[in-house]
Amino acid sequence: MTPTHSDALVLFGVTGDLAHKMTFPALYAMEKRGALNVPLVGVAFPKWNMERLHRRVTDSIKRSGGIDNKRALRQLLSRLTYVSGDYTNPATFAAIKKALNGAQRPAHYLAIPPSLFATVIKGLGAAGLAQNARVIVEKPFGRDLASARDLNRVARSVFPEDSIFRIDHFLGKEAIMNILYFRFANSFLEPIWNRNYISSVQITMSEDFGVGKRGGFYETAGCLRDVIQNHLFQIVALLAMEPPAGRDYGAVQTEKAKVFKAMRPLHPDDEVRGQYAGYRQEPDVAKNSDVETYCALRLFIDSWRWEGVPWYLRSGKYLSETATEVLVELKPPPQKLFEDATPKDGRANYLRFRLSPCSAVALAARVKLAGKEFVGDQRELYLLEEQPGAEAPYERLLSDAMAGDGALFTREDAVEAAWAVVEPVLKRHHRVRSYKRGTWGPRGADALIAPDGTWHNP
Repeated sequence: MTPTHSDALVLFGVTGDLAHKMTFPALYAMEKRGALNVPLVGVAFPKWNMERLHRRVTDSIKRSGGIDNKRALRQLLSRLTYVSGDYTNPATFAAIKKALNGAQRPAHYLAIPPSLFATVIKGLGAAGLAQNARVIVEKPFGRDLASARDLNRVARSVFPEDSIFRIDHFLGKEAIMNILYFRFANSFLEPIWNRNYISSVQITMSEDFGVGKRGGFYETAGCLRDVIQNHLFQIVALLAMEPPAGRDYGAVQTEKAKVFKAMRPLHPDDEVRGQYAGYRQEPDVAKNSDVETYCALRLFIDSWRWEGVPWYLRSGKYLSETATEVLVELKPPPQKLFEDATPKDGRANYLRFRLSPCSAVALAARVKLAGKEFVGDQRELYLLEEQPGAEAPYERLLSDAMAGDGALFTREDAVEAAWAVVEPVLKRHHRVRSYKRGTWGPRGADALIAPDGTWHNP
Protein backbone atom coordinates (compact mmCIF):
# COMPACT_ATOMS: atom_id res chain seq x y z
CA MET A 1 0.00 0.00 0.00
CA THR A 2 1.36 3.45 -0.92
CA PRO A 3 1.98 5.60 2.20
CA THR A 4 -0.20 8.71 2.58
CA HIS A 5 1.60 12.02 2.25
CA SER A 6 1.82 14.28 5.29
CA ASP A 7 -0.57 17.24 5.12
CA ALA A 8 1.45 19.60 7.38
CA LEU A 9 5.01 20.02 8.65
CA VAL A 10 5.70 21.09 12.24
CA LEU A 11 9.22 22.47 12.70
CA PHE A 12 10.39 22.23 16.31
CA GLY A 13 13.46 24.42 16.90
CA VAL A 14 12.51 26.75 14.06
CA THR A 15 14.61 29.63 15.48
CA GLY A 16 17.76 27.50 15.87
CA ASP A 17 20.97 27.13 13.87
CA LEU A 18 20.00 23.87 12.14
CA ALA A 19 16.80 25.41 10.76
CA HIS A 20 18.76 28.47 9.62
CA LYS A 21 21.57 26.53 7.94
CA MET A 22 19.73 23.53 6.51
CA THR A 23 15.96 23.43 6.89
CA PHE A 24 14.91 26.77 5.38
CA PRO A 25 17.10 26.38 2.26
CA ALA A 26 15.67 22.86 1.79
CA LEU A 27 12.08 24.10 2.09
CA TYR A 28 12.84 26.94 -0.33
CA ALA A 29 14.22 24.45 -2.87
CA MET A 30 11.13 22.27 -2.43
CA GLU A 31 8.92 25.32 -2.96
CA LYS A 32 10.77 26.24 -6.16
CA ARG A 33 10.17 22.83 -7.71
CA GLY A 34 6.56 22.66 -6.60
CA ALA A 35 7.12 19.90 -4.04
CA LEU A 36 5.91 21.85 -0.99
CA ASN A 37 2.15 22.11 -0.78
CA VAL A 38 1.46 21.92 2.96
CA PRO A 39 1.23 24.44 5.82
CA LEU A 40 4.29 24.92 8.03
CA VAL A 41 4.08 25.41 11.79
CA GLY A 42 7.27 26.67 13.42
CA VAL A 43 7.71 25.99 17.15
CA ALA A 44 10.36 27.38 19.52
CA PHE A 45 10.73 29.02 22.91
CA PRO A 46 11.57 32.66 21.93
CA LYS A 47 8.60 35.05 21.78
CA TRP A 48 9.12 36.11 18.16
CA ASN A 49 6.55 37.77 15.94
CA MET A 50 6.02 36.70 12.33
CA GLU A 51 8.01 39.63 10.97
CA ARG A 52 11.12 38.51 12.83
CA LEU A 53 10.68 34.90 11.75
CA HIS A 54 10.25 35.98 8.14
CA ARG A 55 13.49 37.97 8.37
CA ARG A 56 15.23 34.86 9.76
CA VAL A 57 13.98 32.69 6.89
CA THR A 58 14.93 35.29 4.28
CA ASP A 59 18.42 35.71 5.76
CA SER A 60 18.91 31.93 5.73
CA ILE A 61 18.07 31.67 2.04
CA LYS A 62 20.25 34.66 1.13
CA ARG A 63 23.23 33.09 2.89
CA SER A 64 22.70 29.63 1.38
CA GLY A 65 22.88 30.71 -2.23
CA GLY A 66 20.70 33.74 -2.76
CA ILE A 67 17.08 34.43 -3.64
CA ASP A 68 16.53 33.57 -7.30
CA ASN A 69 12.76 33.13 -7.15
CA LYS A 70 10.92 35.85 -5.19
CA ARG A 71 7.56 34.24 -5.86
CA ALA A 72 8.68 30.98 -4.28
CA LEU A 73 10.01 32.87 -1.24
CA ARG A 74 6.72 34.72 -0.80
CA GLN A 75 4.83 31.43 -1.08
CA LEU A 76 7.11 29.78 1.49
CA LEU A 77 6.65 32.63 3.97
CA SER A 78 2.87 32.55 3.47
CA ARG A 79 2.76 28.90 4.57
CA LEU A 80 4.47 29.62 7.87
CA THR A 81 2.82 30.18 11.26
CA TYR A 82 4.59 30.35 14.60
CA VAL A 83 3.96 28.92 18.06
CA SER A 84 6.09 30.14 20.97
CA GLY A 85 6.19 27.98 24.06
CA ASP A 86 7.95 25.67 26.49
CA TYR A 87 8.16 22.03 25.33
CA THR A 88 7.32 20.86 28.85
CA ASN A 89 4.04 22.83 28.88
CA PRO A 90 0.90 21.05 27.55
CA ALA A 91 -0.40 24.47 26.48
CA THR A 92 2.33 24.61 23.82
CA PHE A 93 1.04 21.43 22.19
CA ALA A 94 -2.54 22.67 22.41
CA ALA A 95 -1.41 25.78 20.51
CA ILE A 96 0.29 23.59 17.89
CA LYS A 97 -2.94 21.62 17.44
CA LYS A 98 -4.83 24.87 16.90
CA ALA A 99 -2.21 26.14 14.43
CA LEU A 100 -2.49 22.91 12.42
CA ASN A 101 -6.05 24.04 11.65
CA GLY A 102 -7.51 20.59 11.07
CA ALA A 103 -4.50 18.88 9.44
CA GLN A 104 -4.88 15.13 10.03
CA ARG A 105 -1.46 13.73 9.06
CA PRO A 106 1.27 16.10 10.26
CA ALA A 107 4.98 15.37 10.19
CA HIS A 108 6.83 16.62 13.27
CA TYR A 109 10.49 17.51 12.63
CA LEU A 110 12.60 17.71 15.80
CA ALA A 111 15.51 20.03 14.96
CA ILE A 112 16.20 20.44 18.69
CA PRO A 113 18.84 19.27 21.20
CA PRO A 114 18.73 15.48 21.75
CA SER A 115 17.97 16.00 25.44
CA LEU A 116 14.53 17.29 24.41
CA PHE A 117 13.56 14.47 22.02
CA ALA A 118 11.74 12.34 24.60
CA THR A 119 10.00 15.38 26.13
CA VAL A 120 8.58 16.51 22.79
CA ILE A 121 7.59 13.01 21.68
CA LYS A 122 5.70 12.43 24.93
CA GLY A 123 4.08 15.85 24.56
CA LEU A 124 2.90 14.99 21.05
CA GLY A 125 1.39 11.75 22.30
CA ALA A 126 -0.38 13.36 25.24
CA ALA A 127 -1.87 16.07 23.02
CA GLY A 128 -3.22 13.61 20.46
CA LEU A 129 -0.82 14.93 17.80
CA ALA A 130 0.76 11.55 17.04
CA GLN A 131 -2.24 9.82 15.49
CA ASN A 132 -1.67 9.28 11.73
CA ALA A 133 1.43 11.46 12.13
CA ARG A 134 5.16 11.02 11.55
CA VAL A 135 8.13 12.14 13.63
CA ILE A 136 11.50 13.08 12.12
CA VAL A 137 14.35 12.94 14.63
CA GLU A 138 17.80 14.42 14.07
CA LYS A 139 20.97 12.53 15.01
CA PRO A 140 22.44 11.64 17.43
CA PHE A 141 19.82 9.07 18.33
CA GLY A 142 21.15 8.38 21.80
CA ARG A 143 24.72 8.72 23.02
CA ASP A 144 25.23 5.05 23.93
CA LEU A 145 23.32 1.77 23.77
CA ALA A 146 21.27 2.38 26.92
CA SER A 147 20.13 5.88 25.92
CA ALA A 148 19.34 4.72 22.37
CA ARG A 149 17.16 1.96 23.78
CA ASP A 150 15.42 4.39 26.12
CA LEU A 151 14.72 6.83 23.29
CA ASN A 152 13.50 4.04 21.02
CA ARG A 153 11.20 2.86 23.78
CA VAL A 154 9.71 6.34 24.20
CA ALA A 155 9.33 6.88 20.45
CA ARG A 156 7.71 3.47 19.94
CA SER A 157 5.28 4.10 22.80
CA VAL A 158 3.88 7.04 20.82
CA PHE A 159 4.58 6.29 17.12
CA PRO A 160 4.73 3.01 15.16
CA GLU A 161 8.21 2.19 13.84
CA ASP A 162 7.30 2.97 10.22
CA SER A 163 6.29 6.49 11.31
CA ILE A 164 9.66 7.24 12.99
CA PHE A 165 12.26 8.76 10.65
CA ARG A 166 15.76 8.98 12.17
CA ILE A 167 17.41 11.55 9.93
CA ASP A 168 21.10 11.54 9.06
CA HIS A 169 21.76 14.12 6.34
CA PHE A 170 24.80 12.10 5.25
CA LEU A 171 22.49 9.43 3.79
CA GLY A 172 20.79 12.01 1.59
CA LYS A 173 23.97 12.87 -0.29
CA GLU A 174 23.97 11.82 -3.93
CA ALA A 175 27.45 10.28 -3.63
CA ILE A 176 26.35 8.07 -0.71
CA MET A 177 23.31 6.78 -2.59
CA ASN A 178 25.58 6.09 -5.56
CA ILE A 179 27.41 3.46 -3.50
CA LEU A 180 24.21 1.44 -3.21
CA TYR A 181 23.45 1.91 -6.90
CA PHE A 182 26.98 1.19 -8.14
CA ARG A 183 27.20 -2.01 -6.12
CA PHE A 184 23.97 -3.59 -7.25
CA ALA A 185 23.49 -2.10 -10.73
CA ASN A 186 26.80 -3.51 -12.07
CA SER A 187 27.23 -7.26 -12.41
CA PHE A 188 31.04 -7.23 -12.70
CA LEU A 189 31.48 -6.40 -9.01
CA GLU A 190 29.63 -9.28 -7.38
CA PRO A 191 32.13 -12.11 -8.19
CA ILE A 192 35.00 -10.22 -6.52
CA TRP A 193 33.07 -8.43 -3.74
CA ASN A 194 34.08 -10.78 -0.92
CA ARG A 195 36.90 -12.04 1.32
CA ASN A 196 38.47 -14.04 -1.53
CA TYR A 197 39.43 -10.98 -3.58
CA ILE A 198 39.31 -7.97 -1.24
CA SER A 199 42.21 -7.54 1.17
CA SER A 200 40.97 -4.49 3.10
CA VAL A 201 38.64 -1.51 3.02
CA GLN A 202 39.50 2.02 4.14
CA ILE A 203 37.10 4.91 4.77
CA THR A 204 38.45 8.38 5.51
CA MET A 205 36.37 11.43 6.41
CA SER A 206 38.74 14.32 7.04
CA GLU A 207 38.19 18.00 7.82
CA ASP A 208 40.81 20.75 7.63
CA PHE A 209 39.10 22.86 10.32
CA GLY A 210 38.57 22.54 14.07
CA VAL A 211 35.55 22.49 16.36
CA GLY A 212 35.09 26.26 16.12
CA LYS A 213 32.29 27.38 18.45
CA ARG A 214 31.14 23.79 19.02
CA GLY A 215 33.63 23.03 21.78
CA GLY A 216 30.90 22.52 24.37
CA PHE A 217 29.08 20.07 22.10
CA TYR A 218 32.28 18.22 21.24
CA GLU A 219 33.08 17.76 24.91
CA THR A 220 29.85 15.72 25.20
CA ALA A 221 30.32 13.79 21.96
CA GLY A 222 33.80 13.37 20.47
CA CYS A 223 34.66 12.09 17.02
CA LEU A 224 33.50 8.50 17.57
CA ARG A 225 29.97 9.54 18.47
CA ASP A 226 29.84 12.56 16.16
CA VAL A 227 30.64 10.95 12.81
CA ILE A 228 31.97 7.38 12.97
CA GLN A 229 29.18 5.52 14.77
CA ASN A 230 26.66 7.02 12.35
CA HIS A 231 28.09 8.48 9.11
CA LEU A 232 30.97 6.07 8.53
CA PHE A 233 29.08 3.03 9.79
CA GLN A 234 26.36 3.81 7.24
CA ILE A 235 28.97 3.75 4.47
CA VAL A 236 30.24 0.41 5.77
CA ALA A 237 26.70 -0.97 5.69
CA LEU A 238 26.16 0.08 2.06
CA LEU A 239 29.49 -1.47 1.03
CA ALA A 240 29.09 -4.67 3.04
CA MET A 241 25.37 -5.48 2.83
CA GLU A 242 23.95 -8.42 0.93
CA PRO A 243 21.69 -7.69 -2.08
CA PRO A 244 18.27 -6.63 -0.77
CA ALA A 245 15.17 -8.39 -2.08
CA GLY A 246 14.04 -5.05 -3.49
CA ARG A 247 14.64 -1.31 -3.19
CA ASP A 248 11.82 -0.81 -0.75
CA TYR A 249 12.35 0.55 2.76
CA GLY A 250 12.12 -2.76 4.61
CA ALA A 251 14.43 -4.78 2.36
CA VAL A 252 17.28 -2.25 2.35
CA GLN A 253 17.03 -1.59 6.09
CA THR A 254 16.99 -5.31 6.92
CA GLU A 255 20.26 -5.95 5.07
CA LYS A 256 21.94 -2.90 6.61
CA ALA A 257 20.91 -4.01 10.10
CA LYS A 258 22.44 -7.45 9.45
CA VAL A 259 25.80 -5.79 8.79
CA PHE A 260 25.75 -3.92 12.11
CA LYS A 261 24.75 -7.10 13.96
CA ALA A 262 27.67 -8.96 12.35
CA MET A 263 30.24 -6.32 13.36
CA ARG A 264 32.63 -7.51 16.05
CA PRO A 265 32.43 -5.33 19.20
CA LEU A 266 35.41 -3.01 19.43
CA HIS A 267 38.35 -3.50 21.80
CA PRO A 268 40.48 -0.56 23.02
CA ASP A 269 43.40 -1.86 20.91
CA ASP A 270 41.17 -1.52 17.79
CA GLU A 271 40.97 2.24 18.30
CA VAL A 272 43.42 5.13 18.13
CA ARG A 273 42.17 8.39 19.63
CA GLY A 274 43.77 11.72 18.81
CA GLN A 275 43.35 15.36 19.80
CA TYR A 276 44.67 18.26 17.75
CA ALA A 277 47.16 20.59 19.39
CA GLY A 278 45.35 23.55 20.87
CA TYR A 279 41.97 21.87 21.30
CA ARG A 280 42.07 22.37 25.07
CA GLN A 281 42.33 26.13 24.51
CA GLU A 282 39.13 26.22 22.44
CA PRO A 283 36.05 27.91 24.00
CA ASP A 284 34.02 25.69 26.37
CA VAL A 285 36.65 22.89 26.35
CA ALA A 286 38.01 21.44 29.60
CA LYS A 287 41.67 22.25 30.28
CA ASN A 288 42.46 18.56 30.84
CA SER A 289 40.06 17.22 28.18
CA ASP A 290 40.52 13.65 26.97
CA VAL A 291 37.90 14.03 24.22
CA GLU A 292 39.03 12.80 20.81
CA THR A 293 38.94 15.10 17.78
CA TYR A 294 40.38 12.23 15.71
CA CYS A 295 39.50 8.56 15.75
CA ALA A 296 40.78 5.58 13.77
CA LEU A 297 39.23 2.12 14.03
CA ARG A 298 40.00 -1.41 12.87
CA LEU A 299 36.72 -3.22 12.37
CA PHE A 300 35.75 -6.78 11.44
CA ILE A 301 32.45 -8.09 10.10
CA ASP A 302 31.91 -11.70 11.09
CA SER A 303 29.92 -12.84 8.07
CA TRP A 304 30.45 -15.38 5.30
CA ARG A 305 31.29 -12.64 2.79
CA TRP A 306 33.65 -10.57 4.94
CA GLU A 307 35.26 -12.98 7.41
CA GLY A 308 38.86 -11.89 8.05
CA VAL A 309 38.72 -8.68 5.97
CA PRO A 310 39.78 -5.66 8.04
CA TRP A 311 37.85 -2.41 7.69
CA TYR A 312 39.79 0.72 8.64
CA LEU A 313 37.81 3.85 9.48
CA ARG A 314 39.18 7.26 10.43
CA SER A 315 37.92 10.78 10.81
CA GLY A 316 39.25 13.93 12.39
CA LYS A 317 39.39 17.69 12.72
CA TYR A 318 42.31 19.84 11.52
CA LEU A 319 43.63 17.19 9.13
CA SER A 320 45.44 17.94 5.87
CA GLU A 321 42.31 18.53 3.81
CA THR A 322 38.54 18.21 3.78
CA ALA A 323 37.48 15.08 1.89
CA THR A 324 35.67 11.77 2.20
CA GLU A 325 36.92 8.72 0.35
CA VAL A 326 36.55 4.95 0.32
CA LEU A 327 39.37 2.67 -0.86
CA VAL A 328 38.55 -0.98 -1.52
CA GLU A 329 41.90 -2.72 -2.00
CA LEU A 330 42.00 -5.98 -3.94
CA LYS A 331 44.37 -8.84 -3.30
CA PRO A 332 47.35 -9.11 -5.69
CA PRO A 333 47.35 -11.74 -8.47
CA PRO A 334 48.04 -15.25 -7.10
CA GLN A 335 51.23 -15.61 -9.15
CA LYS A 336 53.82 -12.89 -9.68
CA LEU A 337 54.26 -13.28 -13.44
CA PHE A 338 55.90 -9.88 -13.95
CA GLU A 339 58.66 -8.44 -11.81
CA ASP A 340 56.96 -5.07 -11.43
CA ALA A 341 53.52 -6.46 -10.62
CA THR A 342 53.54 -4.80 -7.22
CA PRO A 343 53.49 -0.96 -7.29
CA LYS A 344 56.16 1.00 -5.47
CA ASP A 345 53.71 1.97 -2.73
CA GLY A 346 52.78 -1.69 -2.28
CA ARG A 347 49.12 -1.11 -3.21
CA ALA A 348 47.44 -3.61 -5.50
CA ASN A 349 44.45 -2.86 -7.74
CA TYR A 350 41.69 -0.97 -5.98
CA LEU A 351 38.31 0.64 -6.36
CA ARG A 352 38.01 4.19 -5.03
CA PHE A 353 34.84 6.10 -4.20
CA ARG A 354 35.34 9.84 -3.89
CA LEU A 355 32.35 11.10 -1.87
CA SER A 356 33.33 14.71 -1.23
CA PRO A 357 34.09 17.44 -2.08
CA CYS A 358 33.28 16.05 -5.53
CA SER A 359 31.71 12.72 -6.41
CA ALA A 360 33.68 10.18 -8.43
CA VAL A 361 34.45 6.48 -8.88
CA ALA A 362 37.89 5.24 -9.90
CA LEU A 363 39.27 1.79 -10.71
CA ALA A 364 43.06 1.30 -10.52
CA ALA A 365 44.55 -1.22 -12.93
CA ARG A 366 48.05 -1.93 -14.23
CA VAL A 367 48.84 -1.31 -17.90
CA LYS A 368 52.02 -2.11 -19.83
CA LEU A 369 54.32 0.73 -20.81
CA ALA A 370 55.61 0.97 -24.41
CA GLY A 371 58.70 -1.11 -25.17
CA LYS A 372 59.93 -4.72 -25.25
CA GLU A 373 60.12 -5.07 -21.49
CA PHE A 374 57.08 -6.25 -19.55
CA VAL A 375 57.01 -3.22 -17.32
CA GLY A 376 53.89 -1.30 -16.49
CA ASP A 377 52.30 1.30 -14.32
CA GLN A 378 49.13 1.51 -12.28
CA ARG A 379 46.58 3.94 -13.71
CA GLU A 380 43.10 4.96 -12.67
CA LEU A 381 40.03 4.66 -14.83
CA TYR A 382 38.24 7.72 -13.46
CA LEU A 383 34.54 8.54 -13.69
CA LEU A 384 33.43 11.96 -12.45
CA GLU A 385 29.90 11.80 -11.18
CA GLU A 386 28.94 15.42 -10.59
CA GLN A 387 25.27 16.02 -11.37
CA PRO A 388 24.21 19.68 -11.43
CA GLY A 389 20.73 20.27 -10.07
CA ALA A 390 20.73 17.25 -7.74
CA GLU A 391 18.60 17.59 -4.63
CA ALA A 392 20.43 18.70 -1.50
CA PRO A 393 20.37 16.14 1.36
CA TYR A 394 17.80 17.89 3.56
CA GLU A 395 15.55 18.62 0.59
CA ARG A 396 15.52 14.95 -0.34
CA LEU A 397 15.15 13.63 3.21
CA LEU A 398 12.34 15.96 4.26
CA SER A 399 10.49 15.13 1.03
CA ASP A 400 10.96 11.40 1.61
CA ALA A 401 9.86 11.54 5.25
CA MET A 402 6.70 13.45 4.41
CA ALA A 403 5.97 10.90 1.67
CA GLY A 404 6.55 8.00 4.07
CA ASP A 405 9.61 6.66 2.20
CA GLY A 406 12.05 5.39 4.85
CA ALA A 407 14.75 3.93 2.59
CA LEU A 408 17.30 6.65 3.45
CA PHE A 409 16.61 6.63 7.17
CA THR A 410 17.78 4.37 9.99
CA ARG A 411 15.69 1.70 11.69
CA GLU A 412 15.51 0.98 15.42
CA ASP A 413 17.36 -2.36 15.29
CA ALA A 414 20.17 -0.85 13.18
CA VAL A 415 20.64 2.06 15.60
CA GLU A 416 20.95 -0.24 18.59
CA ALA A 417 23.21 -2.73 16.79
CA ALA A 418 25.60 0.08 15.77
CA TRP A 419 25.78 1.37 19.35
CA ALA A 420 26.49 -2.17 20.58
CA VAL A 421 29.63 -2.27 18.39
CA VAL A 422 31.17 0.89 19.91
CA GLU A 423 29.79 0.42 23.44
CA PRO A 424 32.93 -1.35 24.78
CA VAL A 425 35.20 1.62 23.92
CA LEU A 426 32.93 4.51 24.91
CA LYS A 427 34.20 4.37 28.50
CA ARG A 428 37.17 1.98 28.37
CA HIS A 429 39.75 3.30 25.93
CA HIS A 430 43.31 4.54 25.61
CA ARG A 431 44.03 8.22 26.24
CA VAL A 432 44.14 10.65 23.36
CA ARG A 433 47.40 11.27 21.53
CA SER A 434 48.20 14.81 20.47
CA TYR A 435 48.71 15.56 16.77
CA LYS A 436 49.75 18.65 14.86
CA ARG A 437 47.21 20.61 12.86
CA GLY A 438 47.41 20.02 9.12
CA THR A 439 48.72 16.46 9.43
CA TRP A 440 46.88 13.15 8.98
CA GLY A 441 46.54 12.54 12.71
CA PRO A 442 48.60 10.75 15.37
CA ARG A 443 51.29 8.27 14.35
CA GLY A 444 49.58 5.53 16.29
CA ALA A 445 47.03 5.29 13.48
CA ASP A 446 49.82 4.23 11.11
CA ALA A 447 50.73 1.39 13.47
CA LEU A 448 47.06 0.34 13.60
CA ILE A 449 46.88 -0.21 9.85
CA ALA A 450 50.51 -1.39 9.39
CA PRO A 451 49.69 -5.15 9.27
CA ASP A 452 47.62 -4.48 6.14
CA GLY A 453 49.52 -1.63 4.51
CA THR A 454 49.29 2.14 4.77
CA TRP A 455 46.54 4.73 4.87
CA HIS A 456 45.31 6.11 1.60
CA ASN A 457 45.26 9.90 1.95
CA PRO A 458 42.54 11.49 -0.21
